[in-house]
Amino acid sequence: MEDHTFVVGQEFPDVKAFRNAIKEAAIAQHFELRIIKSDLIRYFAKCAEEGCPWRIRAVKLPNSPIFTIRSLEGAHTCGRNAQNGHHQASIDWIVSFIEERLRNNINYRPKDILHDIHKQYGITIPYKQAWRAKERGLATIFGSSEEGYGLLPLYCEQIRKANPGSVAEVFTTGSVNHFQRLFVSFYASIYGFLNGCFPVISLGGIQLKSKYLGTLLSATSYDADGGMFPLAFGVVDAENEESWIWFLSELHKALEMNARNELHLTFLSNGQKGILDALRRKFPNSSYALCMRYLSESIGKEFKNSRLVHLLWQAAYATTTMAFKERMSEIEEISPEAAKWVQQFPPSHWALVYFEGNRYGHLSSNLEEFAKWILEARELPIIQVIERIHSKLMVEFEERRARSSSWFSFLTPSAEKRIVEAITIASSYRVLRSDEVEFEVLSAERSYIVNIGKRCCSCREWQLYGIPCSHAVAAIASCRKDVYAFTEKCFMVSGYREAYAKGIYPIPRRLEWKNLDETPMDDDTQIVRPPKFRRPPGRPEKKRICVEELNREKHTVHCSRCNQTGHYKTTCKAELMKGIEQF
Repeated sequence: MEDHTFVVGQEFPDVKAFRNAIKEAAIAQHFELRIIKSDLIRYFAKCAEEGCPWRIRAVKLPNSPIFTIRSLEGAHTCGRNAQNGHHQASIDWIVSFIEERLRNNINYRPKDILHDIHKQYGITIPYKQAWRAKERGLATIFGSSEEGYGLLPLYCEQIRKANPGSVAEVFTTGSVNHFQRLFVSFYASIYGFLNGCFPVISLGGIQLKSKYLGTLLSATSYDADGGMFPLAFGVVDAENEESWIWFLSELHKALEMNARNELHLTFLSNGQKGILDALRRKFPNSSYALCMRYLSESIGKEFKNSRLVHLLWQAAYATTTMAFKERMSEIEEISPEAAKWVQQFPPSHWALVYFEGNRYGHLSSNLEEFAKWILEARELPIIQVIERIHSKLMVEFEERRARSSSWFSFLTPSAEKRIVEAITIASSYRVLRSDEVEFEVLSAERSYIVNIGKRCCSCREWQLYGIPCSHAVAAIASCRKDVYAFTEKCFMVSGYREAYAKGIYPIPRRLEWKNLDETPMDDDTQIVRPPKFRRPPGRPEKKRICVEELNREKHTVHCSRCNQTGHYKTTCKAELMKGIEQF
């Protein structure tokens, strides 16, 4: 209260500073203002409460921007009861209150704004007002969504100039150039994937929450130590079959331009139909697998049984058909319905033992790890999302290069740990040699056939993971050969360093773009307008739960396509699985 006391003769730098001060005082001291006169040279206001004698008058000094209080009459007799909202607590005032907090925390929620204002000033403002203030505050700090789309062509140009060989293209639709799609892949990522990563790519989409919504499509791989390696990303106005075909077409072009040999890749995803169709067209020699995390979460939601989830994972990781069938039998014993549900997904698309391609033990996509990179930026304009990814890539590439410089082993730490464990176990085996390449390895339980020429073991672990199993280690050691020489190149430290060998370079600040751009684009192509669709105004609707509905007997739905219960025709997976089988 003492901080907002005024005296006659008190001076302020200008009229804006005085207006802010009187507004702040009115809010803090809980009285409403009635402004009688306010312009650039004078200000006259009184308390809005009828009968309250408080008055204030201020004027601008001659030949100076300084504002000074000339008169201050009466004391408040109004009781100051403006706790339930305040006319002076405008959106602009709330923006000034939250601006610094928003800079430090993009996810500063409207609910938190309400709490902090009530705690500091004792007034309650509407939720919608706090929400709008946050939107305006984000636009003030990071620029508007419209400005972000308009800057995309220039930003893509700067990406290509600062990082030669990179792909950065924006696509528009209609005669007025509404934004439709954006594709970005840095050359360092393309080179690193082709020369030092596993030939496995995870595909997924992340919903953006900015004014015009949209979906961030991503393609990520795995480095030699199993870490997430971003390869390419794109933003589309809507995630559908057409946008996935476009994204994978752009990815194919980016890889084809830099690959020396024909690519044989494995793709992981949640099974969207658009992805399957695009893979058939653009990557005909590739393998396709369902993400096990998606599959396990689906069965968990469907049957609410953690034991089923655990058994499904065991079945997926099984290295023999016998072990796989045992786990599936256990699932059927617990729930025949769950076993029938799992059967709609062919094992060849999720179980290691039946998968025909190479997954190197990677059963789930790493989309969630990539999503963490932009979690805080999803509400920002599109150009801020790209800048966040670019900044994170710069940091990660540098940190991983520095980290690998201290590795002196032949294999990466995770692969080295696995091979050391295999060597320890192998010491208890007895080895019988058949010829130069084939061995029989005897353990306490059973025997295994190992062929070091074909790099295979009857337990199938060597073939599935790419690292010699304990049986293979015993066979290799028996003929005094180097175990590390029989490990896939994907696990080597040299491959890891090659993945991060190329640098990702900084992009000049926006103010420097026009100065650096020696060959500006045509004026017509520079204008990119926001998508036609935008997020509806106001707070998203919530589904309310009615107690009576909970007690009502549930209606069993029936599918007219597959004749099964529990879902409708529109949500039937029969068409999806038909597509997978065709693929």
